[in-house]
Amino acid sequence: QVQLVESGGGLVQAGGSLRLSCAASGRTFSTYAMAWFRQAPGKEREFVSAISWRGLRIRYADSVKGRFTISRDNAKNTLYLQMNSLKPEDTAVYYCAAVPSYDMPDSYAQSYDYWGQGTQVTVSI
Repeated sequence: QVQLVESGGGLVQAGGSLRLSCAASGRTFSTYAMAWFRQAPGKEREFVSAISWRGLRIRYADSVKGRFTISRDNAKNTLYLQMNSLKPEDTAVYYCAAVPSYDMPDSYAQSYDYWGQGTQVTVSI
């Protein structure tokens, strides 16, 4: 089992950058596929990005491709999301998620077993 704690959210102007972190407990972090999802008020939770257990396979939602970069440091049990060129439509609560898997990580929320509590990202005009 793994516990996830996100950090790094905040208020930023459009065009700015933020780096989210997700700290994971447990000794098996390196065997988990990890992902970031987000949920804006009144909207469904949506996929942002996912990374395989060794970081060799990555997926991005079309809406963030070229602006966001997912990465992980298995030695530090930490997942990251570097967000550049932020837009007001990126405003949401961002969640990290995990599932024990050696496969290509997918973009479906129901595929992930563990979730963090979320961190708010607000992008102002």
